Amino acid sequence: MSEGLLVARKKEDICILPKMSNRHGLITGATGTGKTVTLQVLAENFSSIGVPVFLADVKGDLSGLTVPGEDKDAIKKRLKEMGIKDFEYRGFPVTFWDVFGKNGHPIRTTVSEIGPLLFSRLLGLNETQTGTLTLVFKVADDAGMLLLDLKDLRAMVQFVGDHASEFTTEYGRVSTASIGAIQRGLLAFQEEGGDALLGEPAINLEDMMQTGDGGYGMINILAADRLIQTPKVYSTLLLWLLSELFEELPEVGDPEKPRLVFFFDEAHLLFDDTPKALQDKIEQVVRIIRSKGVGVYFVTQHPNDIPDEILAQLGNRVQHALRAYTPKEQKAVKAAAESFRVNPAFDTEQAITELSVGEALLSFLDKKGIPGMVERALVRPPHSQLGPITPGDRTRIITDSPVYGAYEEIIDRESAYEKLKSKAEKAADEKEKLIEKKETKKSSSRKDTVFEAAFKSAARSIGYQVGRQIARGVLGSIFKGR
Repeated sequence: MSEGLLVARKKEDICILPKMSNRHGLITGATGTGKTVTLQVLAENFSSIGVPVFLADVKGDLSGLTVPGEDKDAIKKRLKEMGIKDFEYRGFPVTFWDVFGKNGHPIRTTVSEIGPLLFSRLLGLNETQTGTLTLVFKVADDAGMLLLDLKDLRAMVQFVGDHASEFTTEYGRVSTASIGAIQRGLLAFQEEGGDALLGEPAINLEDMMQTGDGGYGMINILAADRLIQTPKVYSTLLLWLLSELFEELPEVGDPEKPRLVFFFDEAHLLFDDTPKALQDKIEQVVRIIRSKGVGVYFVTQHPNDIPDEILAQLGNRVQHALRAYTPKEQKAVKAAAESFRVNPAFDTEQAITELSVGEALLSFLDKKGIPGMVERALVRPPHSQLGPITPGDRTRIITDSPVYGAYEEIIDRESAYEKLKSKAEKAADEKEKLIEKKETKKSSSRKDTVFEAAFKSAARSIGYQVGRQIARGVLGSIFKGR
């Protein structure tokens, strides 16, 4: 699989090599300069060689990937200008996903799988509050309490807060103020509709890594036009998906082509107000996930939206036009130009401000992994439709999908909420019976109720029970398979 995939053309074809596609990439440029079309072209290229793709449709116009494009005058003019003949219009296999279940199959995960670190970011918690939430997860893990949906987590937080003194010896001090902050954060999260993300059935990543008719890789499109209105939910979901791929996939070294290509649109949201500890873990995931055969492509306006440690790992780059009206913008243009290997044929810094719509500066890794000399060229038109399909066509594609019916109905099995509620009711009934019998030695006079004592006993002994404790991975999500 050494043949390059055509992305752009000037005098010669400018191609991205499949073998180097898991070395990650970056697509940058101001609004309206052609980033979305470049993303569409790359997605088509990877699908055409059997590589599944995941991307978020922030603007709502990528659904056209599923149907052939139209022979419009603007496209014919571009093809003639580029010297491309016998251009074929065609659609690609697509699976639509939507957290809210309206414009795609519902995509969910569980509280336990997200883990305390990512959930703390979701709720905007500080370091102390994050420590308290981590303690809540630890208590639940040790006691075998499944945290599946939002009501499970709220019940667990309340339980730990109500019995803080009883957990202090084993787990450390429980901050009452932090418990209150977490509860308020969970309430706000629910009011924003974030609870739609949590529950079962959770997404099976294998359903995203499929091929369609003709051996084309499945293009998974996440409807994100509504989701992007809650940026932390959007970025946390994508980061969780990335971490799950990191945890679940086996090492494959340097394959002839990627196992999956993951596009992270509006990538600046991932790093806004991100604690240094989490940013370090993101860097670790991006660095190592390459060996799992996954290519990650960040899409944003400016290269300086990405931390330098991660930016250095992005070998394949497409730069669309940037504006340079202010000193800050001029500095950003200069930094973008300096990230490319110099081409003596033109001034890279000047070219960035002169690029037309659909034109870009491109540099892809060669077969030795060395960045190619930057080239200025026109990005080829997509084979598929530019712009969205009709709602009716989307509905038809969703109902015809092989995964239709697997995620549409919510499953609410017994988990932390149900267990805590049941045990609390049982403890209350036992206490009432004891009072009625007027026993001299009442269980209520003990430091712990029957339920509390049982819970603490379970927490102490659970570490000795094989297979009960939950293992967590690099980002604090459940480490499956271990």
